[in-house]
Order: sequence, then structure tokens, then C-alpha cells
Amino acid sequence: MKTILKALFLLGCITVSAQNNISGTITDAQKEPIVGVEVYTTEFHKGTVTDKNGKYSIKNLPNGKIKISYSFIGFETQTRIVEFNSENKSVDIILQESVFTIDEVIIATPFNKLQSENVMKVERLTAAAIKKTGAPTLMTGLEKIAGVSQISTGTSIGKPVIRGLSGNRVLVYAQGVRLENQQFGDEHGLGLNDGGVESVEVIKGPASLLYGSDALGGVLYLNPEKFAPVNASSISLNQQFYSNTLGSNTSIGFKNSGEKWKFLGRLSSNFHSDYKTPNSLRVTNTRFKEEDFKLGIGYNSENYSNEFRYNLNRSELGITEGIAAQTTSTIPAEPFQKIDNHIFSFHNHFFFGDSKLDVDLGYIFNDRQEFEDHDEHDKDHDEEHHDDDHDDDHDEDEEHHEEGAALRLKLRTFNYNIKYNLPAFNNGIESVLGVQGMFQKNKNFGEELLIPNAEINDIGVFYTINKQYENSSLQAGIRFDARSLKTEKHIVVHEDETHVFNPLDKNYTSFTASLGYKFTLLDKITTRINTASGFRAPNLAELTSNGVHHGTNRFEVGNANLDTEKNIQLDVSLEYKTKHIEVFGNGFYNHLNDYIYLSPTGMIEDEAPVFEYTQNDAKLYGGEFGFHLHPHPIDWLHLESSFEMVIGKQQKGEYLPLIPANTFKNTLRIEFDVKDWLKNAYSNLTVTSSLSQNNTGLFETTTDAYNLVSLGFGGEISLSEFTINTSFSINNLLDTKYIHHLSRLKSDGILNAGRNFVFGVSFEI
Repeated sequence: MKTILKALFLLGCITVSAQNNISGTITDAQKEPIVGVEVYTTEFHKGTVTDKNGKYSIKNLPNGKIKISYSFIGFETQTRIVEFNSENKSVDIILQESVFTIDEVIIATPFNKLQSENVMKVERLTAAAIKKTGAPTLMTGLEKIAGVSQISTGTSIGKPVIRGLSGNRVLVYAQGVRLENQQFGDEHGLGLNDGGVESVEVIKGPASLLYGSDALGGVLYLNPEKFAPVNASSISLNQQFYSNTLGSNTSIGFKNSGEKWKFLGRLSSNFHSDYKTPNSLRVTNTRFKEEDFKLGIGYNSENYSNEFRYNLNRSELGITEGIAAQTTSTIPAEPFQKIDNHIFSFHNHFFFGDSKLDVDLGYIFNDRQEFEDHDEHDKDHDEEHHDDDHDDDHDEDEEHHEEGAALRLKLRTFNYNIKYNLPAFNNGIESVLGVQGMFQKNKNFGEELLIPNAEINDIGVFYTINKQYENSSLQAGIRFDARSLKTEKHIVVHEDETHVFNPLDKNYTSFTASLGYKFTLLDKITTRINTASGFRAPNLAELTSNGVHHGTNRFEVGNANLDTEKNIQLDVSLEYKTKHIEVFGNGFYNHLNDYIYLSPTGMIEDEAPVFEYTQNDAKLYGGEFGFHLHPHPIDWLHLESSFEMVIGKQQKGEYLPLIPANTFKNTLRIEFDVKDWLKNAYSNLTVTSSLSQNNTGLFETTTDAYNLVSLGFGGEISLSEFTINTSFSINNLLDTKYIHHLSRLKSDGILNAGRNFVFGVSFEI
């Protein structure tokens, strides 16, 4: 680690100095200046906003070709590639009005293009849009994206599902680094707070070329909030209240940026009591608490840019055992989980004129504890220590509470991602050569073992190119990965049962590739055709499990002979877009070799049903289809509709488990202003229709169809020069009784949450 940091420092010192400034004026089609336009260089993490005259200026940019984006609500985003050579540039921009979503630069793909220019279809959702949904957690808000769902346990715990694939098949990136937090478990969530998140990008399909193992099903890429514009500072406050869980989500942040140094910090607190069903019963111990701290420091010189970020997320989540004692407490009772997640990331960008080197380093420390009901244990403990002095009882009880985790796992992960953007060829071909890797250690400290102590080492090398033609684009890439995995031997004695974890020494390798083509069909339809392969090495739980996992109430048996999962997927995306209507259709076919899944054996061990890991070839297919209508001349009206479907089958004909039900989503939205005091106001009515799911796996039950109605409205309240953003939403307006197919409480017949009033307010000074 020290050697790498020294090399980075020396590399930063030898870059050639340059003094490049860019300035200009931004106007609309009527030549009127636009105030508040964001001018941003994604590669340099530096930006500004236009003043009342539409003017902007960014100083100290490196030599070479720099991509600059110009974005503002209600207008089409534009990008310019400006080539600097120790000189100042003047670039004036005319923005065209647009009624559809801002076309943002996509960070999750290697060439950082606008979505309209991307060969790969990537969905994007801003944090502001998530908050308008009234979602209690980040994962719940992401369900707004067609093709994205979650395996949930109440309102607190949600695992991402992309087109029917979940668990270790979906990779999550936060702060630009791979998130590792024992994500194989269904019974804990992302461990990420939405405070300090700018937006989320979703790659639906194999992304192993870019991210290696575990990106077989897709990627959630969370972009952190940007630093303040140059020579500016701000304080922001966000607050949301929830009626159903009597919950609160508070976030306060501070930003300050100079010409070279930038700083931001944010504190967030999120707590909820047990959620209430439409039967007015609270589901006991679905309560949770979360505290989150984020820090960012950035530095820019003429040819070097870096960014350090740190995130601490501390959460306590109850593990429900059904509907029992009715309480509004927010303090989890036993059994519960206590999770600390630390993320350190260090991003470095070196500019060499016509090329660029990106070096991203990350360190993640995850400390996960599960506490059981200790009544019986405490009784034995008291009998064994009945002669102890009474003065020590209180201290011993406190120590027992702190050290009495039945399951405790500490996971330390160091990962790196080094990408060199080669100089563009004369024919306009862009290319990236990269190497990625991960060093990981898992260690047990609890009374019980679910997975053994282990070490994992990954390394991958890839090369990808992009060729831009006049009306089309071609992108291709190839990659090689290797993973080594070693585990320790453990012998666990529990009552009369003895469970042995035999040591493993495994090596996995894989070649992956992708090919995509974007072109215009019939002058109106943007067409994307992508095919990609992916892979996933078996995780520790699948290889080694040998015991009861109390979070899932299953006795899980691993299989040391599992092979690597491999898949190949074909995606076809069609998009028709005019000034007043947008129609889209995304279809996919995904073939998986050696798909790994849990299968019930029909046996009982340690008073829990036994499930063992096995594998079989499988296939998934389906897609997302919909439209967005903005009729003329009714400029204030929007009608959005989408349909998403996934079918998953094993090769032998049985259906795959945990496949979401087919779903219709329909939203009617109006936008308006009320004189000078309410700006950018909105009101929307959403009807979500989930169809019955009868195509179930071996250990699943079917799910009935249901309809959910949600209502929302809000806007910007102007008080002199002070603006307050408000939002109010009612989720499950009709208090409908329903059970989501991917709810882990479905087998007990426990309903999902009833009506929920959510009020939010935010402002910046």
C-alpha cells in the first residue's frame, strides 16, 4: 500500500505544469442568459454555475482533451470536448428546452459519455427523485427503476434484484469502489444511507468486462454528491418523517471549495419503529436505527486531480420472528444485527495531454454481528457463576451484551482499479487498458460459525475500445480474471452436534467479452444491440456453509465442488423520442451455465430445515417496455407507463426461485408554478399493479396479484432569497392488504406495510 502511494506521489510531481482556463456565456434559444447552469468536468471533479448574466469560468485545467458538460433542469444537457494546450478557451453554449429527463454523463461505463451517446443502456435515478417516492431506505427507492426489485425483510432490509438475479450476482459500487459487506446473506441490506448520494446508475446485464466476478447479473453504481462549485460554500439540511413506522431520516451537510482544495462532510440519522400492516398490527422487531457519516476531500493541480472519501455506516436491525408484542420502540430487541461498515476510497487522475491514468484504491472494513435471544444462555451463565461477587454482576452483564454475539464476522477488503485511457487513434477510436484486483480476509469472532476464516485474492486485466461513427457507435472488449480462495479448518461443537468445516484451496479463472452496437433505425429509433458474457466464482457461503443461519432460519450445507457460474446475455433496446413522446422497449435473453441455488433436502437438523447448495443450467428472459407522453399544448401534463417481466427456468424445466412478479407502473404527473412563492411544483398519482406469481421455485409459495396507489406533491417555496424544497407522499393510499413475492416474511403470511404518510423538507444556505 505504501509503495503504491509513493508511486502516485512521484507521478503527480513529474506531470508537466499547464495553465488553462475556460469561460463563456450560456443562453437559451432566444439568446436570454440562463442563471444556475451547472458546468462540470467529470474527469477533473471540478465545476461551477452560471451567474445572473449566464457567464461561467473554470480555471487551472490540464493540457489535452477535457470533456465538459452543461446541464440545467428543463433543458437538454450538452457536452463539449475542449482541447487545451497552455491557453485559455472561450466556449458559448445555447441550451435547447427539453421536457424529458436531463441527459447526464454516465460514470459506470468506461468512456463517461452522455446516456444518449452510450452504446450500453444504463438507467439512472437521482437521489432527489428517490426522496420524492417517500422510500424509507435507498434500496426501496431504487424499485422505481423498471427491472429493479428487492428481496426484503420488512422496511429495513432489502437486497437488490436486477432482472431476476440477486445476491452475489449483483455488484454494488459506492464511492467508486467495490462494496464488500458479506453480501451473500439475504437477511441484511446494502448498509448504505441515501444521505450524500447524488445518483444511482444501474447496468442491467453482465458487466464482468468492467468489474470482474459478481457483476454477472448487473451493477448498482452509487455516485457520491459533488463538491461545491469553485469558490463557494453551502450548508444543507434534509429531513423526512414517516407515519407508518413513526420514523425519521435526518441529514445535514457542509461543503466548501476553493480553486484547488475542496471539502465536504455529512451526518445522517435514520430510525424507524416496527412497521404497521393494513391490519393495524405492527410486525415485531422490524425496527432499525442507522447512523451515517461521510467525508470528502479533493485536490486539483494543473495536471493532477485526486479525491479522498470516507463513509462510516453504523446500523442496528431487528430480526423479526413474527407478530408478537406491540410497541413503538426504535431500539431493536434480540435477535438483532449490529453492523459497522467503513469505506475508504482514494481516486487519482493523472493527465498527460492526449492520455489519462486513473488509479482508484479502496479499503472496506465490515464488522457484522448477530445477537440471539440469550434467556437460556443467561440462565446457564448465572448457574455457573453463582458464587461470583454481586458487585461485579452489572459489569459482567454489560460485557456479555457487548461480547455475546452468536455470529460475528469481520471482513477486510483492499481493492484497486487502474485504468489507462490511451491516446485516441486518428480514426477516432478510444480505448482503455485496465487492471483490477482485490485482497480480502474474513475472520470469525462469534460463538457460532456460518462460514470459515478465509482469504480471497482477485486479479483481472481488460481492454475495451469505442469507435464513434457519424450516426452510430461500436464498442467491444475482452478480459481475463483469476481468483484464489483459501479457507481454514474449523470444528464446531453445539450441544450434541459436531460440524466440521474442511479447509479449501481453490483457483478459478475466466475469460469474458462484450460487443455492442448503437445506431439509428428509420431516422427516429435509437437502437442498441449488446451481447456480453459474465462469470461469478462461488462465494464462501455456497462452498462451505455447515450450520443454522438464524437470520434465515435454515440449516445451510455448502458444496465444495461447485463450478464457476458463467453466462451470456443478449440485450436489444429500442427508443423512439420526439419533443412530446418517448417510447422504449428493452428485451433480453440470459443463458447461465452452472447456476447455483439452494435446494431443500426435506431433512431437519438442529431444529431447522436443511438446504444444500447445488447447480444447474438456467435461462432468464423478459424485458421492460413503456412510454412517456407529454401532450401538446398541455405542457403541464405527463403520463408515464411501464411494464416489466422476467421468466427464469432451470434447464430441466423447473422455475428459478426469487423471480419478481410481472409489474405495471402507471404515473400521472402535473407540473405547475403558483405565482412567485411556489416554483417547480408537482403532483403525481401512481398505480402499481403486480400480477400474480405462479411460476415459483421448489421451496416457494405463489403470490396473489394486487394494486397499490400512491399520491405525491411538492415544490420549491420561495421566501425572499431563501428556497425550501418540500415533498409529501402517501404510499399505499388505500391501505391495501398485500404480500410482495420477494418478501422473506411471505412464508409466514405476514403482510407488507400499510398506508404511510411521508413528509420531507430540505434547504440549502
